[in-house]
Amino acid sequence: MSLRNKVTLIGHTGKEVETVNFENGKLAKVTLATNDYYTNGLGEKVEETQWHNLVASGKLADIMEKYVQKGKEIAVEGKIVYRTFDDKAGVKHYITEIRVEEIVLLGSK
Repeated sequence: MSLRNKVTLIGHTGKEVETVNFENGKLAKVTLATNDYYTNGLGEKVEETQWHNLVASGKLADIMEKYVQKGKEIAVEGKIVYRTFDDKAGVKHYITEIRVEEIVLLGSK
């Protein structure tokens, strides 16, 4: 059996796409909100929002920069990437990102 790091998300973007240009290409970053709904023990409907950091490069970065605005509904497929870095004060930061491999533009926003 082959195991693979793969995630599929559908949600709305939480901000405008940020792009960074490098010598060998472009990087696009945006946040995505996904919502889950459930009924708690008191019979109340509860909405739970999770925020995801999306990162895309190459042609996907170009597509995101051109067509994705704040509030746009999109579907993405990619892989979960964990990384760390130390800031100037020496504090270690942990980041979880979705490295986008496919994107589908949904909705009308």
